[in-house]
Amino acid sequence: MAKQRISYVALDRMDAAMRAEMERCQREGTPRPESSAVRAHVPACFWFFANSWRDIFRNGVLEHPIKELCRLYVSRSVQCEYCGNQRSVKAAQSGAVIEDHVKDLLNFESSKNYDDRQKAALAYAEAIVWHLQTDDAFWERLNRHYTEAELVELGCMIGLTLGQQSWLRLLNIEHHQVLSGTDASMAPGFETAQRLATTKARPDYWAAGPAKPPSSTAAE
Repeated sequence: MAKQRISYVALDRMDAAMRAEMERCQREGTPRPESSAVRAHVPACFWFFANSWRDIFRNGVLEHPIKELCRLYVSRSVQCEYCGNQRSVKAAQSGAVIEDHVKDLLNFESSKNYDDRQKAALAYAEAIVWHLQTDDAFWERLNRHYTEAELVELGCMIGLTLGQQSWLRLLNIEHHQVLSGTDASMAPGFETAQRLATTKARPDYWAAGPAKPPSSTAAE
């Protein structure tokens, strides 16, 4: 296993409010406790992410499943295994994010698993993640499906998760290491430490190969 680069802060070093948030992470996931335990080295960083994630990912003006699809698109693009092996409980309960569809995220334009509204949001994520140039047709496509407020929230959420996942993937943190014993928000096949290790050892594990650049263009 790769060496972990930043340690977890122990629960007994956190105040009551931080411990309560850690317990929420254990109970509900997204984020799981390990990433929060790393941010706890700086309480301002801990609360910056916890509050932003609550306000613009789990809640907000745009329906949550759209944001979960874009979060997972970022995971697949930057290959953040820690984030990519989680699923939002809220999105899963809605029935709008189907596990088999996640495999198609990097080829969303040609996939039959997404509707036009979902594809527009994923094109937005793609343009942000891969630094694509956009044109009037790109923005007309977005404006057909989303209000400006929704585009602001989605853009901020994508930017936040892109930055965090690009960082977390460097740290070699892993699930089931902090407040372990629950499978809240874990993707199928990753519910326990043993199942996680078995799934990651498979030759078809999603992060086994290099990340692939987008096959579409932002103007499509």
